Amino acid sequence: MPANSWPENDSYKELWSDLESDDEGENLVPNPGNAPQSFYEGRRRKAAIVLTVVWSGTIALHFLSWGTWLVLGFTGIMVIHAVRVLFAQPSSLPVPLSDETRDKWPFVSLLVSAKNEEAVIDKLVEGLCNLDYPYDRYELWVIDDASTDSTPELLDKLQKEYPQLKVLHRSAGSSGGKSGALNQVIPLTKGEFLAIFDADASVNPDLLRRVLPLFERPQVGAVQVRKAVSNPDVNFWTGGQVAEMALDSFFQQQRTAIGGIGELRGNGEFIRRSALLRCGGFNEETITDDLDLTVRLHLDGWDIDFTLVPVYEEGVTNVRALWHQRNRWAEGGHQRYLDYWPLLVRNRLGFRKSWDMLMFWIIQYFLPMAAVPDSLMAVIRQRLPVYSPISTLMLGMSLFAMFSGLRRIAKSEMTMGEKNLAFNSFAAVLQTLRGMVYMLHWIVVMASVTARMSIRQKRLKWVKTVHQGKV
Repeated sequence: MPANSWPENDSYKELWSDLESDDEGENLVPNPGNAPQSFYEGRRRKAAIVLTVVWSGTIALHFLSWGTWLVLGFTGIMVIHAVRVLFAQPSSLPVPLSDETRDKWPFVSLLVSAKNEEAVIDKLVEGLCNLDYPYDRYELWVIDDASTDSTPELLDKLQKEYPQLKVLHRSAGSSGGKSGALNQVIPLTKGEFLAIFDADASVNPDLLRRVLPLFERPQVGAVQVRKAVSNPDVNFWTGGQVAEMALDSFFQQQRTAIGGIGELRGNGEFIRRSALLRCGGFNEETITDDLDLTVRLHLDGWDIDFTLVPVYEEGVTNVRALWHQRNRWAEGGHQRYLDYWPLLVRNRLGFRKSWDMLMFWIIQYFLPMAAVPDSLMAVIRQRLPVYSPISTLMLGMSLFAMFSGLRRIAKSEMTMGEKNLAFNSFAAVLQTLRGMVYMLHWIVVMASVTARMSIRQKRLKWVKTVHQGKV
């Protein structure tokens, strides 16, 4: 079902239109349920403009006598924000749902889009159908997205075994990818809250009891759980992803603690149904539905919370798979800024979220884009790169965050004596150093993706991450 044919009923009357205006004459949040196709066009032109501005601005700073002082001044402002982020006190985990209130627990719909997942689908269904939650208070919908392996037959067999499991088979040629699959099944679901998982996900039985209390605050539109690697010891790449996810979880916790941007990560994301419907469902015009929905939820005034409760997934085990996956993440992340920049620059997020988003856009996208012209000019003029102060700040933040994230996760997963804690600190140092070497690939990915997007025509190309099920 295409995004622009979202079903008509009372639950969808509040969906927002891209081109409508509110009482103050301001554009509302773009709604992929009825936004015109033209809204998501022009990405190549916008990407080229951004790249041109970044490159020309970087080269100009090398010729300006006060260019270095300008960068130093802005770095000082970034340091203030960095200190706030790094040393914020995240909220403690809420008390899990109590058995005494069991009859009042909310109904939850778990959703999984699966395409050619015969290696992992059995384990997924078994795990999600055996949660410590009343079987009549949740449902599991698995959307078979026109699989060509034995996934459809396995799901039909499993449906007879588990009463919570419901299966939707999409026909060949169905559009929208994962977003289209989720949009198609949502009208069939009953949950007050929706939880999205990848087909290789595995969770602890008490997942729902620990996550749902985070929605007690009405402003919370979604909650992202911590992504963890289920095969960390395979090789350097999977070990690096452990450190990478620790870095991400630390920043997620710290940014939400200061009222900044919490982000969805696709696997293990819980969404309040009313929040998703107000934003028009999942965007079928993007390759990263999670990052796109992140922006739209914040623009609509919702908060996205984060918790260290884990969802386990397979880490990719080779360079080729890692390259494809990270390129998709980077392109989708860049797309959301290109798509929604008119609303972002109007401070629709509010000052704290807007400033937080700007700081991390500089770190994640601006610096890799500027790295090539900055390095070339540094060689030509025989001087340090002009953005060295910001790069040094980024490196320091990443080291601190990765180490702290690894230690925080270790403490959350087990109770140890003082001797073991000291040992883990030493292990975390080594893992942090290896992780930082591993993270260097992001510089190449970000720089190449932002350049490619400004040259090639828009493509919604998605390369599937193959799940082995050998963990």
